[in-house]
Amino acid sequence: MKRMAMAAMALVASAGMAMADPVLGTWKTEVDDGSYAYVEMQKCGANICGTIARTFKDGGEYKSPNIGKMLVRNMAPQGNGQYEGKVWRPSNDKIYIGKIDLQGNSLKLRGCVAGGLICARQTWTRVQ
Repeated sequence: MKRMAMAAMALVASAGMAMADPVLGTWKTEVDDGSYAYVEMQKCGANICGTIARTFKDGGEYKSPNIGKMLVRNMAPQGNGQYEGKVWRPSNDKIYIGKIDLQGNSLKLRGCVAGGLICARQTWTRVQ
């Protein structure tokens, strides 16, 4: 009986890991204004949020005042690897309408204004 209980617990744990959102993990941004970051994508309630974990400039890591700040905000899963929410751009301290398209180990992120008519785009790559 003890073995069956242990097997059931292992099955439940592995099912939970298998159902983890594929966007979760660490992503490397593109260079923006001379620097880039590692963003840790995590669950925030039912949505996804991304916090700046590490920052890099001129080929080396540095301690940006933006470490720990939320870059990706409340991205709601839309299905098929698509998410909608908000994104923050540190260089101008503005928040934009955000969209994510996840394609394997590439994350295509858009920050838009004017109802989505004008967008800036980046492609992030998975670090882990």
